[in-house]
Amino acid sequence: MDILHLIDRLEEIAAEARKVPLGGGVIVQKQAILDLVDRMRVAVPREVYDARDVIEKRDEVIREGEQQAKDILDNAHEELERRLAQTETVKAAHERAREIIAQGEERRRELVTQAEEQARGRLDEAQQTSRTEMREADMYALQTLRRLEEQLDGFLSTVRNGVDALEQRAADRPLS
Repeated sequence: MDILHLIDRLEEIAAEARKVPLGGGVIVQKQAILDLVDRMRVAVPREVYDARDVIEKRDEVIREGEQQAKDILDNAHEELERRLAQTETVKAAHERAREIIAQGEERRRELVTQAEEQARGRLDEAQQTSRTEMREADMYALQTLRRLEEQLDGFLSTVRNGVDALEQRAADRPLS
């Protein structure tokens, strides 16, 4: 579920809450707020899945690099066999085949190295983004809960004052 949708839902809960007669406070259902905060926590780490996709992409790039290297090696072996068929150029064919194989191996190593570097970079970015968004979501939830706590403290203070006033009034009146 989208974190922004959950934030909107939190705002709706606050807007739909019953107003307290005295003061500007409202009464909300504690469980509804707690459930929403839990769902917000679940919704935040979307970047973790993005990081997994980056790793899968890295693996795919590595597989492609290895396939390219295999294709290069296969081509080198075919080239070698073709040249071996030509007896006057057997020595040259061996040398060229070794060069092609070495180039293929070098290209494979380069592709694997590039893929790993790219995957590490994307993973680092995704992890940083995830941490930032999680920190922001936690801060938003903390601020919201603090505002709610202040409102609830105001309500409690109003109720205590009302109870104290009624008790004082009852104590001041004589029994008839």
